[in-house]
Amino acid sequence: MSSIVGRKHSTTGIRAKQAQDTRAKILKAAIKVFASEGYASGRIESISKAARSHDRMIYYYFGSKEQLFVEVLETIYTQFNEAESRLELDLADPVRGLEQMCEFVWRYYLEHPEFVTLLSSENLHQGKHAKKSLKLQEISGYAISVVQRVLDAGQAQRVFRAEVRARDLYLMIASLGYFYNANRYTLSAFLGEPLMDEAALAHWLEVVKDTVRRAVCVTPG
Repeated sequence: MSSIVGRKHSTTGIRAKQAQDTRAKILKAAIKVFASEGYASGRIESISKAARSHDRMIYYYFGSKEQLFVEVLETIYTQFNEAESRLELDLADPVRGLEQMCEFVWRYYLEHPEFVTLLSSENLHQGKHAKKSLKLQEISGYAISVVQRVLDAGQAQRVFRAEVRARDLYLMIASLGYFYNANRYTLSAFLGEPLMDEAALAHWLEVVKDTVRRAVCVTPG
């Protein structure tokens, strides 16, 4: 009897692992397809093909294309938070900690262009899918809390202005990196400059850090 029960548990565990792997492959494929084609043009058939799965499995695990896209948004934000959680911010030197945050966000956008593309796609839809997520506010709460830690350290040492809010600081850092990346092609054509050259990218990172320091520090440095 015990051997039969053991086999049942083993089989159940294998099936659960297979289901988890299939779901993860579909999400990974959906991120790729939606990032390259947008929500409107991203087809279920393309996603199932990229995942080496079947259309019916997408509906089984996610219910609809819309719910799949909601989970894609939740996934990319969660991945951002997970990467940010591995940062070792220098709270003993809050100004340096602030610079580390700027560097992290900037490099994350550069290294994960799908993040920027998917958010741009969702903004074209006026955030209607993001509004249906039950998790995004919780996810954003963590991101703001990371900023708050650095801000608290700087305010405690009286090197950051007391009236600065974590939400505003988060928006400033995010927007300075996001706008540049989301508009890289049109800005390059408009300005007649290769904005994605290594020197141009390094220069803009310094601009970001300088702008944020001047906005936050008691004595801009």
